[in-house]
Formats: sequence, C-alpha cells, structure tokens
Amino acid sequence: MKIIVTNLLLIATVFSQYDIYDLGHYQFKQDTAETAYSSDMLKSLIIPGWGQLSKNDPMWKPLLFFGIELLAINSTLEYRKKSESIRFDFENFADNHWSLNRWYNNTKIIFPNRWNEIIIGTHKLGLVIDGNYYYTDNLENLVQQYSWSDILVVRDRDFYENIGKYDQFVGGWDDEYDDPFDSEGNWYSQKKGNVESIILTKRKNYYRNLRYDSNRYSHYARYAISAIMINHLISGIETVLNSTPDNSKKNKYTFKVNPYSLFNEGRVQLILSW
Repeated sequence: MKIIVTNLLLIATVFSQYDIYDLGHYQFKQDTAETAYSSDMLKSLIIPGWGQLSKNDPMWKPLLFFGIELLAINSTLEYRKKSESIRFDFENFADNHWSLNRWYNNTKIIFPNRWNEIIIGTHKLGLVIDGNYYYTDNLENLVQQYSWSDILVVRDRDFYENIGKYDQFVGGWDDEYDDPFDSEGNWYSQKKGNVESIILTKRKNYYRNLRYDSNRYSHYARYAISAIMINHLISGIETVLNSTPDNSKKNKYTFKVNPYSLFNEGRVQLILSW
C-alpha cells in the first residue's frame, strides 16, 4: 500500500510541473489561413450603413441600410407588443370561462362510457393542493379527498395550449350545453382535414382565434429579428465587395484560422488581431 501511495505522489508531482496546454510539448501539423477585414466592415456589422458612410459612399446606401434597420426594429417591437396584448386577452378569457370542476363534470356527460379514460387522457394539467403538486390523471382520487376550492390548476403555458387544442379538455368551457357531436349550436364538431374532427364551443373557438393571432404576431416579430440580422450581414459584406484600394488599406483587422492536428485529433485555433 505504501508503495502505491508513493508512486501516486511521484506521478502527481511530475505532472504538476507539466503544462498539457503547451503545444511545444507535442508533435503536430499546422496550416494557417489569414483574412483581413477593413474597419468599415466591422462598423457596418455593428450599425448597418455606418461603414458605407465612412467610405463616403453615395448617401442612398447608408440611408437604405439604416432605414431597413429602423423599420425592422420598429416592426419587432410592434409585433411583440401586439402578441403580448392578445396573449393577455386570451389568458384572461380562459381564466373567466374555463374551470376544472366544470371540466370534470361535463366530461362525464360528453363521454359517459369512457369519461375516466378521458380524464386520465394523453395530456395532463398541473394541479396544486396545499403546496403539493399533482396532475389531472389523478383527479378522480383527489376529488374524493379534497373540495374543489382546495384544488388549483397551474395556469402555465401548457394549460393555455391544452384547453384550446385538445378535445380532452373541451368540457371545461362554460357555454350553455347542447349536443357536442352535431355541426351547430353552442357545442359542435368540426371536421379537421380528411379524417379528424374536433369538438368546439363558441367560446373555445373564439379563444383559439385569439391564440392564433397572438402566435401569428409572435412569428412576425421573429421574422423582423431575422431581417435585422440579415441587414447587418449584408451591410458588412457590401463594404468589402465594393471597397477601393485606399479604403482596404486602412485600419485592418486580421482574423487567423490555424487548423492543426494533435494526436490525430483535429483542432482549430482562432486569432483576432488589429
């Protein structure tokens, strides 16, 4: 045992003096690629049009890139604002018109032969009782032990998606009840595609339309953000493609890529200098 401990201490002492990150200790192959970028390109990557302005390009160029930037930023903010406003509306609407105990009771009416299977379902809502967390697949047992006032639904993103998307939760809406399997009335079925049909209520359908509008504006905001990124990139590239010899010589930034092989394992070293 003493011999093993002594050997371990000796090995640790030797390797503590050895810098494993020093490439001088290894045999490796290295190639170098070097590219120079003008400061005008970096300016345009930061603020579209700035590089063109520094190069004294025709004024329409910086105005074009800067105008696209302002338009895209404004569109992002406006679409996000609309999306959040509608999100607040549909969440508030659901809070006022969907309830857990109504869902439990109506499910027994809508699906009398398999209501327990529907309650357990393939999707679940979160529940909180006295600080403890449960799911709706255990609701049948919970209602035997607690009153409805003790059982709270976790109204998170999944909740607001599930109650509008799946037939499993349609019973929670407070429309005046009628036949949910015909094509008219407060409760009705609507064919979706060639095979599937969904059960809707008038309030559920209104809620779904609100969520659709909110998600649509959220997508528009993401498209606007993509436009901002593309505008930065195109503005930066344009300064290089249309640079003059005089412009290309001033304030260059050099970016080096050093690929090398270490113990047959490929690695890359990146160096930015100015």
